[in-house]
Amino acid sequence: MADIKTLREQAAKTLTEARSMLDSISEKSTSEQRAEAEKSVDKALAEVSEIEGRADRLSKLEAAEKRAEENREAEERNKREAKRPGVDAVEARSDGMDYAEAFHEYIRAQGQRGEMSSEARSVLDRGYKAVELRAQTTANTAGGYSIPEQMLNRVFETMLAYGPMYDPGVTEELITSGGNSMPFPTVNDTASTAGAHTEGTTLTDDGGKDIVFGTKQLDAFAFDTEWLRVSKELADDSFLAIEAFIGRALGVRLGRIANLQLTVGTGSGAPNGIVTASGLGKTAAGVAAITGDEILDLEHSVNSAYRKGPKVGYMFNDSTLLAVRKLKDGNGNYLWQQGNIQAGIPGTLNGRQYWINDDMASLGTGNKVMLFGDMSQYIVRKVGSPLVGAIQDKDFWPGFGMAGYIRFDGELADAAAVKHLINA
Repeated sequence: MADIKTLREQAAKTLTEARSMLDSISEKSTSEQRAEAEKSVDKALAEVSEIEGRADRLSKLEAAEKRAEENREAEERNKREAKRPGVDAVEARSDGMDYAEAFHEYIRAQGQRGEMSSEARSVLDRGYKAVELRAQTTANTAGGYSIPEQMLNRVFETMLAYGPMYDPGVTEELITSGGNSMPFPTVNDTASTAGAHTEGTTLTDDGGKDIVFGTKQLDAFAFDTEWLRVSKELADDSFLAIEAFIGRALGVRLGRIANLQLTVGTGSGAPNGIVTASGLGKTAAGVAAITGDEILDLEHSVNSAYRKGPKVGYMFNDSTLLAVRKLKDGNGNYLWQQGNIQAGIPGTLNGRQYWINDDMASLGTGNKVMLFGDMSQYIVRKVGSPLVGAIQDKDFWPGFGMAGYIRFDGELADAAAVKHLINA
């Protein structure tokens, strides 16, 4: 399998070739030559999208493998040090204690600072500099501390695995340090054209061709996971077991609310979900079924200007995918084509990529069951990183309380960029 560098170089070369093909079109080109060149450019862009997808997946795989190896080495080191008689495993480190180790000692001591080593207390009181760089998170010596970044990585992984809408590989990501409202202008000038000019006449100036600007706004809505109780027994276990458990549980909770709101949020006191914000592309004739022709109608309801980007594709839930997989063309061929996992080639629908989003509705009367368009036109505004913290008080003693907090918003820049198919 090609490495990431080779794939990136291949994508860059294909883009250069596409640019050359596009530049070859001139005023003297025939309609056939233009059509052929444009067809070649579209094919090249599709190849670039496929190559970049393979490179991204390979990059994520290598990063995951690296983290797994680091976790394995940390676990083995902890086991070796724990076997040393009369010596605390953490204090046995000759190179000093890091924040993650101090935090997990805090957990094992059930929040009782007097039961912790002086070194661990000192590290926690100094704070985690990587955490303090995020405006949302600070150390709290009054009883709670921010979870180390290693665990936040697990939270992100679980969130991305839960649904596609928080994934910057699907939508357009905008990260800000603060949560102030962010208005941005919009314009749709597709209905306006130029006209023939008559020699010697004065140009019309009646305002009828003025560009009309609109505005949309990105806010920062806050959501929390509610408290997750960590028992004393779990706190007494190895810190790696706690990290895996908490990262998975909090990540799933944050992922559920983020994907749900960014999918079907109402836009009133909440994000304007991509389904809610999308324009009508096609109304299916059936109340609980769709046809291949209706899917094609949906695709072509989106202007060709939006059908060429790397993030163009379909989105639907898993039950809709099953219905789609059963559709055939007039020759008995399935519309859905299985990809090649080993070669890094995903399955496609009508030659287009797709994403599974189980927060979308299933086939049924009046349901918006399928999206198609340029998903990069949906902007996900994230305020810093999620905040995850731990605290012990009388409500949780002798265990712990842990919770996650997140702020985000979402808005579709142009409703014409993403259209939906709705059942009758």
